[in-house]
Amino acid sequence: MQFQRQSLTPLNHKEFRWFLFCRFFYTMALRMVATVVAYQLFHLTRSSFSIGIVGLSEFIPVFSLALYAGHIIDRSDKRTLLLRGILSYSVCIAALVFVTSAWVQSRLSTANTALCFYVIIFFSGVIRAFAGPTSNAIIAQLVPKDVLRFAASLSSTSWLTASILGHASAGFLIAGIGAHYTFTVIFFLAFTASLALSRIEKKPVVVTNLTTKTWDSVKEGIRFVFSHKVLLGAISLDLFAVLFGGAVALIPEFADRVLHVGPVGFGWLNAAMDIGSVIMIFSLTLSPISRRQGYKLFYAVGGFGLCIIIFGLSRLYWLSFAALMIAGMLDGISVVIRSTVLQLTTPDEMRGRVSSVNSMFINSSNELGQFESGFTAKLLGGAVPAVLFGGTMTLVVVIINWLKAPALRKFEY
Repeated sequence: MQFQRQSLTPLNHKEFRWFLFCRFFYTMALRMVATVVAYQLFHLTRSSFSIGIVGLSEFIPVFSLALYAGHIIDRSDKRTLLLRGILSYSVCIAALVFVTSAWVQSRLSTANTALCFYVIIFFSGVIRAFAGPTSNAIIAQLVPKDVLRFAASLSSTSWLTASILGHASAGFLIAGIGAHYTFTVIFFLAFTASLALSRIEKKPVVVTNLTTKTWDSVKEGIRFVFSHKVLLGAISLDLFAVLFGGAVALIPEFADRVLHVGPVGFGWLNAAMDIGSVIMIFSLTLSPISRRQGYKLFYAVGGFGLCIIIFGLSRLYWLSFAALMIAGMLDGISVVIRSTVLQLTTPDEMRGRVSSVNSMFINSSNELGQFESGFTAKLLGGAVPAVLFGGTMTLVVVIINWLKAPALRKFEY
């Protein structure tokens, strides 16, 4: 019981509470944009490959700028940098509102509308290259170090709760008010996030050597990650699981052609994985994993791959939903363990660079996985073989890491 009370102590810090509000609304906006753009593009082009192109459009700037972003983050006031990022993302959402308006739609062809989506998502990827790692790096400046592990868990809870609400509510809103007005709602969510973040004071720069050259600073961050075998193993395992297990990218096609459900059914199916993740994250927040975290990480990722295979084989809506929800629960375990390892093993002066390396390999793998799923669906002749391939490759990755990363397997914190 005492341990459970400790897990909530970060909430005693006002600035951390404002950060959770900010992260909740910002993440909800991110997830709703991804859901609505994917749904709109599939129904415009009738091809999952267009969804893959969206993923590639976002992956390119996130991956390309990640290391430089880490250098900038460690030399900046993280609160101000994050605030600028969220406000800039609001501008991208405003552009989506404009593109989906009736006046613009009557003047654009399907191909030009799709191109507008790709361009806007590209610029949102530029913003996310900086904003994503900053939101992880700032946590250590909001709470004392002795409760940092609990703050990381609560931050993951906020992120996943917003993710489920974003996915599900986007489907309902598409059905009720259409894409244009849904993007308007999303704009106000992002603006609300910026208001919450503005209540946090500016933060001091904690980097020890401001004269280090950019490339030397970048190499220092990369060197730290690659020399820390447990952190590298956790990142690598999650990277390939997300890359090959990205079934969510193909949900619009599954909902339409395999399970034959409308936008509401699509919204819930899109949210199923996050529902499972939230259930697990809440459970782990109140009863944290106390031992053998490394072993449990491997079991969770392996189970995730099996659930993706079941989803690919299913033709029943309830079974597909259940498979994704359980996959989300297992993914929740992975998220908590990896984020805790990241927070506990990173020195304060390197949090921006290490978070950016993590973002480069994990967050960008979501977008690359989206492209991989769309490309594989085109190459293999449909979404079903693409998902089965992804689930199988996830299991292969788990087996390889089990044999090659004994330090991660035995890791405890």
